[in-house]
Amino acid sequence: MSIEEQIGAKIRNLRNQNGLTQEELADRTELTKGFISQMERGLTAPSVSTLLDIVECLGTNLSDFFHEENELQIVYPKEDYFEKEDEHKNSITWLIATAQSRSMEPILVQLQPGQSMPEDKPHEGEEFGYVLDGEIRLHYGEDVYTVRKGDSFIFPANRKHKISSACKKVSSILWISSPPSF
Repeated sequence: MSIEEQIGAKIRNLRNQNGLTQEELADRTELTKGFISQMERGLTAPSVSTLLDIVECLGTNLSDFFHEENELQIVYPKEDYFEKEDEHKNSITWLIATAQSRSMEPILVQLQPGQSMPEDKPHEGEEFGYVLDGEIRLHYGEDVYTVRKGDSFIFPANRKHKISSACKKVSSILWISSPPSF
């Protein structure tokens, strides 16, 4: 959405909240109804002084008009993912680009046959995983667990840990760290 469309949408929303028609707003600001209509559709942009008149007629000021609440992003399209591949074709895909600012970090791990991810040192938090395809070995401290397609695991991250391949095909794992550590 262009800046003109954003400004127009905000003006339209404020005008509607104040129960005004385009004609009533035009009369109060000494503008034409056509100009108000074009502005609300993002087809034209008001000058700063005209915008100041409009927002004052709508009961606000420029500071509040342009104040943006940080909207919580709920859906993350595939285009936003970040993928890293190592020399063995193992890949880590960060599914939430801003996960470092969250309390958990989901990633998708694609583990090639015979390969393993680097060992993670003990840290605060918990780790959760779900094997989407294939079979892995979960190395947790001195213990080793076999985790198959459809199985999940969870553990406190206070021991060294890593995953390694346990089959002859690519294994896919949904891995969630809390707090983010990858």
